[in-house]
Amino acid sequence: MKAKAGDWLVVEGPVIDHGGRRGLIVEVRHEDGTPPYVVRWLDSEHEALVFPGPDAHVVTAEDARAHAG
Repeated sequence: MKAKAGDWLVVEGPVIDHGGRRGLIVEVRHEDGTPPYVVRWLDSEHEALVFPGPDAHVVTAEDARAHAG
C-alpha cells in the first residue's frame, strides 16, 4: 500500500453496507508512501496514526476528484 498526503484511506466494515470508515491522509511518514499514515477520520475529525490492515485501501486524491464531479 502506498499513499500521499491528500489521498483517502477507506477501511471496509465487517458487514456489507454497515460500518466502515473513511479518512483523509494528512501525513505520510515514509518517503516511499508506505504506512503508517496520519489520518483525519471524517466521522469524528479525530487524527490518528494508522497502520492500515488488509481491510483498508487507498483512494488517490485524483480518483476522488474524478468521481466527485
